[in-house]
Amino acid sequence: PPSYMGIERTIRVGILTAPKIEYELREHTFLLKNVRIGIGFHWDRYEDQEFEGKLEIQQNADGTETAINIIALEDYLTSVISSEMAATSNIELLKAHAVISRSWALRAMGIKTYNENEKPIRNTTGHIGYDVCADDHCQRYEGLRRRNERAIEAVRATQGQVLTYNSEICDCRYYKCCGGRSEEFETCWEDIHVPYLESIECPYCLEATGDTPWAKNFRARYLNNYDQETLDFHDWTVRYSADQLSEIIRNKSGIDFGLITDLRPLKRGKSGRIYALEVVGTKQTKTIGKELVIRQYLSEKCLYSSWFDIEREGTDFVFKGHGWGHGAGLCQIGAAVMAEHGTDYRKILCHYYQHTQIQTI
Repeated sequence: PPSYMGIERTIRVGILTAPKIEYELREHTFLLKNVRIGIGFHWDRYEDQEFEGKLEIQQNADGTETAINIIALEDYLTSVISSEMAATSNIELLKAHAVISRSWALRAMGIKTYNENEKPIRNTTGHIGYDVCADDHCQRYEGLRRRNERAIEAVRATQGQVLTYNSEICDCRYYKCCGGRSEEFETCWEDIHVPYLESIECPYCLEATGDTPWAKNFRARYLNNYDQETLDFHDWTVRYSADQLSEIIRNKSGIDFGLITDLRPLKRGKSGRIYALEVVGTKQTKTIGKELVIRQYLSEKCLYSSWFDIEREGTDFVFKGHGWGHGAGLCQIGAAVMAEHGTDYRKILCHYYQHTQIQTI
């Protein structure tokens, strides 16, 4: 079909913003230079990326430019699912990802229900001039380089399929690794209970850790190159001296606490992720949260997750944590392990998004 409910089936993706966009037009594609990926996270870096579809250069009020890719939604999805996880993954994982990425993208475009009379509410992601960005703030979208025929097949096999709850398209959140248990929506974002984003046990992602031949082969097949650099995604430890931690928090938060003397978790979600943390310093005490703020303030880049215990060893602060990402919705590595063991995409989605249905629009 050319459209969903009368909405033109294209999406506007903001790829990068710079003082001057460097690009190269090719016969059927275009190359963008120095695209930043993993912005603010531990895999932050720059790449040259090639795209299909249309290129639009947006002039911004501050004098910068933004490169916007206008592309058919289904073509966009073939790149998303092979940017989020490797296109060499089991096709059942790629199918599951196609369904949730399509659902999330439609919600980002303001489409919530099948009601043709409902007017979409644009700019739900906070971007101006485009629907979604190309990085982890929205969904990874890294052009043509990582895409292959398997990713294309997965999108075609699920064309038009979305996840729904009470006939409304789901806001399908996902992340890399839960660390053993997923988290509720309200712990991570707004104080709203989302029935299909509950905290559930996930024993699967643990299998992908360690130095066993199976785990090594799994990571090589399912994770893109820069994600393979992160080996301790299930259980991890970070250590800071009090001086180091005080400087990091001051630089990242802009708040001068003085010397940090204590960190007190005030609220934890059902998985154990902290979403209210009291920071005690010699100059002031303040509560920070939710989970992403905590992860950003307590690391030079970003902690893997906010699920951690705090131990004191002398004057040092030791964080012993679990998981990689916010924890609400689908655990990508856990879902990949399920697919590797023969679980089809419908059962994978049923496990992570309970009480939902797959419907075709």
